[in-house]
Amino acid sequence: MTRNSILITGCSSGIGYDAAHTLHARGWQVFASCRSEADVERLRTEGLNSVCLDLASDESIDLALTHVLERTEGTLDAVFNNGAFAIPGLVEDIRRDALQDIFNTNLFGTVELTNRVLPIMRRQGHGRIVMCSSVLGFAAGPFRGAYTSTKYALEGMTDTLRLELRSEPALKVILIEPGPIKTLIRENSIPHFERWIDVDASASRERYKQLLIPRLYKPAEKKDRFELPPSAVTEKLIHAIEHPKPQPRYYVTVPTRLAGIFKRITSTRWFDYLCDR
Repeated sequence: MTRNSILITGCSSGIGYDAAHTLHARGWQVFASCRSEADVERLRTEGLNSVCLDLASDESIDLALTHVLERTEGTLDAVFNNGAFAIPGLVEDIRRDALQDIFNTNLFGTVELTNRVLPIMRRQGHGRIVMCSSVLGFAAGPFRGAYTSTKYALEGMTDTLRLELRSEPALKVILIEPGPIKTLIRENSIPHFERWIDVDASASRERYKQLLIPRLYKPAEKKDRFELPPSAVTEKLIHAIEHPKPQPRYYVTVPTRLAGIFKRITSTRWFDYLCDR
C-alpha cells in the first residue's frame, strides 16, 4: 500500500521538526529537509528520511527534489513550506544585501520549490501546498521589518496562487499563520542580527539597547505570553493535508486570532497602536 508523501522544509528544529516526526508516526512518507548536512545526519539517526535543501540555492532545490522523486516513483502528495529565518533590526538599518539574503530563502526559494512541485501534482491529479506564514504576515511589528516583509510577500503570492488554481480544485493552496510558538527562531536570528545590523552606527542605538537586545538575548527557558508548542502548528497542518476540504487559512495562537479580528474592525491608527505594544 502506497503511503502519502510530503516534503517539509526547515526541519532542524521547531515547527518543521515536530511536523516531520508527527507525520512520520502517522504513516506519512516524510522527507524532512534541512540546510545543514549535520542536521540531516542527525534526523536520519532519529529514523527520518532527511535530505539537504538550501532554499537559497536552485541547485540544492533540484538535488533535493530529485532525491524525493526517486523514492516516490515521481509523485509527491504535499509540500510544507516552513523553512525561514529572521533578521531583527529597524528598517532604516537593514541593508539591501541583507534583504536579498532573507528574501532568497523566505520567499524566492519557497516560490521556486512550489513552482517545481506544481507540475508533479498536476500530473498525478492532486496535491496540497501548505505555506507556513506568521501573524507577522499581516500584522507588522517594530524591529521585524525584514522578516515581516518576506511573510507579507509570501501571503500575497499564496493568495494569488490559490486564485490561479481555482479551476483545478484537486490542487489545494493553504496558509498557516502561527503566532508565538516555542521554537529556536529567536536564538537562530542572533547570528543574522550580528552579521547585518551595526547597532553602534544606528541613529536609534538606544532603542536597540533598551528594547531589542534584552529580548533577543534573554534566556531561552523564559516563556513568552500566549506561547504554544510546535505541535499546535502540526495539528493545523494535519487538517490541511488530510481533510478532504481544508481551510484556505489557519490561525494558530490567541494573538494571531485577535490580530486578524482587530485588523478587520479597527482603523489603521488603532491597529498600529496595538501592534506597537
